Amino acid sequence: MSENNALPPKTCSVDRLVTVERDVKKVLAGEKTATRRNGRYADVGEIMELDGKKFVVENVYSQQLGDMTEENAHQEGFANLEEYKEFILSIHPGMRWVPKMKVWVHEFKSL
Repeated sequence: MSENNALPPKTCSVDRLVTVERDVKKVLAGEKTATRRNGRYADVGEIMELDGKKFVVENVYSQQLGDMTEENAHQEGFANLEEYKEFILSIHPGMRWVPKMKVWVHEFKSL
């Protein structure tokens, strides 16, 4: 687990971490336990609230898209990595899948 003081400043707030309705439903159903963003939205220990249910951020770290695994895709709530890629590209028009692109991984669990 990364130390908070080793991380760069947040670029957004935890309340913007999961906003796509499909993802919110997956989190509430326990099918999604991580999300990747192009910036850092939360510190370890921060609480995210979705529809009155609370989730604690357990880990925050940087990852290149090309380093994602099938298990990472499952944490994101998808059957496999290809399904995850298709979804991400569909919600970000014009985006290409660039393996060297760095994203911030935020892992969380229900309280």
